[in-house]
Amino acid sequence: MGKKPPSPAYVLGVGLTKFVKPRGKIDYTELGFEAGIKALLDAQINYDDVDQGVACYCYGDSTCGQRVFYQFGMTKIPIYNVNNNCSTGSTGLHMARQAVAHGAAECVMVVGFEKMFPGSLQGSFQDRTDPIGTTVEMMKQTRGVTNAPGTAQMFGNAGREYMEKYGAEIKDFAEIARVNHAHSAKNPYSQFRDVHTLEQVLESPMLHEPLTKLQCCPTSDGGAAAIVVSEAFLAARPHLRSQAVLIAGQCMATDAASLFDRSSISLMGFDMSKHAAKTALDEAGVSASDVQVCELHDCFSANEMITLDALGLCEPGKAHEMVRKGDITYGGRCVVNPSGGLISKGHPLGATGIAQCAELVWQLRGWADNRLVKGAKVALQHNLGLGGAVVCTVYKRADGASNEDVSTAGDVGYNPAVEARGFTREQVDRVRSRRCRSEWALGDTEKKVEARF
Repeated sequence: MGKKPPSPAYVLGVGLTKFVKPRGKIDYTELGFEAGIKALLDAQINYDDVDQGVACYCYGDSTCGQRVFYQFGMTKIPIYNVNNNCSTGSTGLHMARQAVAHGAAECVMVVGFEKMFPGSLQGSFQDRTDPIGTTVEMMKQTRGVTNAPGTAQMFGNAGREYMEKYGAEIKDFAEIARVNHAHSAKNPYSQFRDVHTLEQVLESPMLHEPLTKLQCCPTSDGGAAAIVVSEAFLAARPHLRSQAVLIAGQCMATDAASLFDRSSISLMGFDMSKHAAKTALDEAGVSASDVQVCELHDCFSANEMITLDALGLCEPGKAHEMVRKGDITYGGRCVVNPSGGLISKGHPLGATGIAQCAELVWQLRGWADNRLVKGAKVALQHNLGLGGAVVCTVYKRADGASNEDVSTAGDVGYNPAVEARGFTREQVDRVRSRRCRSEWALGDTEKKVEARF
C-alpha cells in the first residue's frame, strides 16, 4: 500500500523573541513563554484549543518542554521534547504537520527555545561516542585538521571544494555574508543589525579560509513558536484564513551513503538537502524556479553557497555566479534570508527552524512591509543539522491572494513582523488556559518577561 496523501495543514500563528548574545541572563522558561504567548495571540486562540505540544531545544535536561508548556496550562495533552541538532525547530514543525495532516490532532503548538553557552559549539558528553565522530574523522583524513572551531573547518572545507571544482572565489563567500548582514538591519529580532561593506567582511579575522568571522553565525539565546492547524480548525474560523499559510510541501530527510564519499561538500549533507528540497517542491506542485523568497541554513556563508546549488535555485556549480549577479537579494532572482539568516539574525538551535518559518509566514502575509519580497507566492525553507537531518518546507498563502494586498496586521495592536514588542497582562490572561492553568507552574516568569519590555 502507498502512503496516504496528507490533509492540508496551516501555520496559523507565529511568535518570536529577540535573539541575543548568550550571557546567562534570560532563562529558557522566559524565552519559551514569550514566544508561545505571542504565537497564541497571533493565531487568536486559547491554549485550551491546543491538542499537542512540541518543544524544541538542544541544551537542556529532559522534559524542559513540559516546564515551558505548563506555564500556558496543564491540560494533559501530549508534549514531545525534540533534539535534532540545528534542525531541531523544523523537526518540530514536521512533527506538527504530520500529526495534523494524518488526523492525530487539529491544533499543534510548537515552541523552540535555546539558552546557549558563549563561544563555538561544544559537545555535552565527553564519556561516550560523538554522534558526528565519523564525519569529523572523514574530514581529518581528507582535509586535515586545524585549530579553528570544528564546524568552521567542516563547512569551510566545503567552500574550498566549491572553489576548486567550480571557480568560486573568496569574495563570493564574503558577498553572501554582506547581503545577509544588510538584510538583518530591517529585522527587529536580529542579534546583529550592523551593515558591513564587502571589504569589512573580507578584513574581519580569518577563521578557516574562505571563512572570516563575519561569515559565521553566532551562538544565541532566543525563542520561537508556531501554531499548526487543520483545515477543519481553520474552516471554523473563516476570518483567519487571510493570515493562514499552507504547508504545501515538506520533507524531512537524513543522510545518504554519499556522506562518506570523501567529498567535503557531500560531508555537509548536500545530498539530503537536495533530496528534501526536490521532494517538498514536488509535493507542492512547484519547481525551484517558482521560489521567490527563501530562508536557508546559512550557519556559514559556505553552506549558503553549496545549499543554493542543492536546492536547485541555480544551475549545478553556478551558485557563485548567482551571488555575483545579485540574484540572492532584492531585485534579483530570489531573495535569500530576508531575515538576515543565521549569520546575522543569530542561531539559537532549537528556535532557528521556527524563526525561519515565522519570517516566511510574515512575508507571505505581506506583514514584513519594511523588507517585503513583493508578489511572493511560493516560499522555501531549509534547515540543516549535522549528524544528520534536514527539513525543507514549501509555503503558500491559504487564500491564494497577493502579499501586497494587506489591510491589517494582526490583533495585538502592532505589526510583529516589524516591531519586537511585548504584550499586556490582559493579553496573557486571554490566551492562557481558562480551565487548567497553574500559577505555581507560571511562577515569576511573566513578571520577568514583562520587565524586559
